[in-house]
Order: sequence, then structure tokens, then C-alpha cells
Amino acid sequence: MQSGGGQDGVMSKRRRGPLRVLFLSAEVESFAKTGGLGDVAAALPKALRRLGVDVRICMPRHALVPNDRLEPQPLIERLPVPIGNWQEPVTVRRGWLAGARSPAPVSEGSNTGPAVPSLDPAAPGREQAVPVYLIENARYFDRPSIYGHADDGERFIIYCRAALELCRALHWAPDIIHCNDWHTALVPNWLCTLYQDDPLFADTATVYTIHNLAYQGIFDFHFLWLAGLAEHGFLYPKIPDLAGVVDLMGRGILFADVITTVSERYAAEILSPEYGERLDPLLRERKDRLFGILNGIDTAVLDPATDPYIPVHYDLEHLERRRENKLALQREAALPVDAQVPLVGMIGRLSAQKGLDLLAPIAEALLRQGIQLVVLGVGDEHYAQLLRRLERDYPNQVRAFLRFDTPLAQRIYAGSDIFLMPSRYEPCGLGQMIAMRYGSVPVVRATGGLADTVAEWDPQRGTGTGFRFERYDPLDCLAALMRALETYRYPEAWRRLQRNGMACDFSWDRSASKYVELYLLALRTKERAA
Repeated sequence: MQSGGGQDGVMSKRRRGPLRVLFLSAEVESFAKTGGLGDVAAALPKALRRLGVDVRICMPRHALVPNDRLEPQPLIERLPVPIGNWQEPVTVRRGWLAGARSPAPVSEGSNTGPAVPSLDPAAPGREQAVPVYLIENARYFDRPSIYGHADDGERFIIYCRAALELCRALHWAPDIIHCNDWHTALVPNWLCTLYQDDPLFADTATVYTIHNLAYQGIFDFHFLWLAGLAEHGFLYPKIPDLAGVVDLMGRGILFADVITTVSERYAAEILSPEYGERLDPLLRERKDRLFGILNGIDTAVLDPATDPYIPVHYDLEHLERRRENKLALQREAALPVDAQVPLVGMIGRLSAQKGLDLLAPIAEALLRQGIQLVVLGVGDEHYAQLLRRLERDYPNQVRAFLRFDTPLAQRIYAGSDIFLMPSRYEPCGLGQMIAMRYGSVPVVRATGGLADTVAEWDPQRGTGTGFRFERYDPLDCLAALMRALETYRYPEAWRRLQRNGMACDFSWDRSASKYVELYLLALRTKERAA
């Protein structure tokens, strides 16, 4: 992906100074999150900040957000937000996404000079903290969960419209608004309609990232009235299945200046009916604006040399210490403590997408190989019952932790020998990257980001980082696991395989640089369309 040109010389209309990015996400790790989007929404802005970008995050103030993450006084006490035929007042609070140092003052409303202190990447002690604006409204956001409410449509209209009204209140014009998933998909639509004549956003371009195309945000015509878009009607005459519904994901794709998804393989897959979730015709129409950028992981946090959740720290040069974490995990799971037994770990949602359908037919054949299986996750009761049955029938081999537990997840990464991720589809996946960083060898289906990150082990050349299978088929999955178990019998080969994975660079820095290139491309696209 080549965009050409430096940050200051891309557009004649842009003032000189740091690139200004407003990052919109319904969840952000360390404030409130349910999954991978929250991890991305924390790690990517921090990486952009290290590159000198003036990036600011805006999210709803959910009940899950701890009070100690927020400044004691509101940034804006009362901000009226249009919705339907009324205005809903919100309060704007501010927090900080912790970086290397404590936060310094941000010039909230400046568009004439540097908007954050010392954006020169070479400056000593440069401030790394990212401001997080939280939209507070008890009626809409004081809920025990982030998603899954009957009025989710209204809730995310309020949040997204408040983000734009906040920019107006601060007199801060972002160069880029980076939207993530269906919850924020109205923003590109609004900038081309309700806000198209607003001078503050005249030069603002939008980047829309698809994290999972299966979750699209489907509503009825009343939603358009609430959003102020009723006169524009439905927008998908070429997609019969969507002709009479409001599909927010589709609107983000249709109106954004640049569209991204979270791996190169997934960007190609969603152009097909198999993976396109009914939006593939629209995606094919806009494929010249569609790019795949692999997610990274926060390597400063996810580091076996410093992780506070694991019993024994280790690194690539002291891999022998890792054995103690396996023994500790076996004790925690109440399984026989034996360093020689292959221990397979699984972490994630209990759903068909994550490949649990493949595990059921092969579980007994796999367990007859003498392995131990530790699973952590929540989800569909059907799969929870499967795991409970295996735990009952194989009490010395299977342990299922049916909960969300970040510390335990870290101990599974650090203690398992093999990490199983047989997803039916996987836009990016973080588990396989974290597993490799911690020395657990992944066994994955070659789809989406799993295909982009895991290379098949070649015993002749000593290359590769794991084991893959192509077809979504139980026997193919079992065959890949058997290749892994056979390799495990040879300690030197296994240690080489672990080292290969641990040596991979899955940090956000490289991906963040690619996002900066795409931001510049979005600005040029916006300028050409003006």
C-alpha cells in the first residue's frame, strides 16, 4: 500500500501540524470492553500517538467504566444532542488511556497550532497518553452491558451524534474520523448529509473499519427518522434482501472515504458470497477503497517477561522457565501435574464461528491421545453442555472454565503447549498472535487473519509457526492436531517451533504506520471528491 508524500505535504487545504484523528469505538480496553474491538481501540490509538498523531478517542460512558478512570470534573456539563424531534442532553467526561507518562494538558479547541504537547517522535520524554472523551447519559448508557438492549439503535445514535457535536463544542476539526463496526457507521453517512455544509467538517475524511461483517446493525425505517435521515430513505436497491431495512454496516461501507478490515485475507474473503454476509455486492462495488490491515497486539502489556498474571516470567532466551507455568496451570485446573503430557488450550466465545462444531465430533478421538484440554469462555449453552460432558467423562483430562477471566487467559497462553483456534471464519483473531508471543503453538483453520499470521511448520527446514488446515471439516482439524502432537514428541523441533512464533513481530507499530498511510489516502480521496 503506497500513499506517497509526507504528512504535512499531502493536502494544500490542511494546516501544517500533527494529523488529527477522532477514533470512535463503543468499547475501549481498560474503560469497558467485551472483546477484541476493545483491545484494538486501546492499542491502535496508543501506537498512532507514538507516531506523532493527535489521536483522541470518543466512547459512551457505560456503567462498566470505573470512576477512577475519569477526571473528577466534567469537560462539558451539558451538551444538547439532536435525535428525532428532540434534543437529548449529555455530559462529556474525560479520561486518559495511559501511556508512558502521566497526561499533560491538551489544547482542546486549537486548530491553529500543535494540538498536543511535543508531537516530535524524537522529543525526550514525549507524552504518550491519549485523551478519551466519554459521552455520559444515564438514560441510555447506565446499563450493566454494552450491547444487546432493545433501544441500541437510539443509544448509538446519541453516542455518534454527540461525538460530532463535541467536535463543534471544542472547535476541534479532525482530519480523520476513524469509525469502527456498525455502532459508529452513521458518521460517514451524516458527514455526507446532515453535516455536509458544516465548515468544521469540510475537510474531514472518514475511515470505516469492519471488525466482523456478521454483526451489521439492522433496524427499521423509524431509525432513519431518529437519525435525521428519513428523507434519504433506504439505500440498497441492488441488494434485494436489504431493500426494506436499515443496515448500518452497509451505510458505513457506502459513505466512507476508505474502508478497512482487520486482515488482508479477510478483505479478500468478504468480496465473496460465502463470507460477504449479503453485503458482498456493495463491497465489490467499492473494492477500490477496501484495504486489509492486520491487527496487532499490545506487546508492552502482552509480554511473558513482565506479565503480572503468570507465575513465572520468561522470554525467548529463557524458554526453559516456561515449564513452571504449565505445571501451575495444571494445578489450577485440578489436572494431573505432568510436564510431559501435551496440554491444549482454547480461549474465546463458545460459538459456531469459533469452530466448536469441529471439536464435538473429534473430542473423544483427541482425548484418547492422552492430551489435556483446558477451555476458557462463555457463549452458547449448547457448547457449554458439550464441555461439561467432556469434563465429567474425562475428569483427569478436561477442565472448562465457563467465564470471562483475563488473568486466567494469560495463564493459559503461558502454560499450554498447543493453542487450538479452528474458526469457521476469523476476520483477524488475536488469540493466535498472543499464543505465539507466549510460546504456545497454534493449530488454526486457514481463514482470515489466522491464514495471514500462522505459517505451517516445515520439519525439513525448521520454518513455520504452527499447524493449519484448509477445509472446515472435523477430520482435517484432527489431522492438524495430530501433526502437532507428533511434532511435540521431538523436544528440539518443538523448541524451534516455539521460538519461531515468539520471534514474530505482531506489535501495533507496523500496522499503525499503514493506517497513517490510509488516513492520507482518505484525505486525498475526500479532496478529489470535493
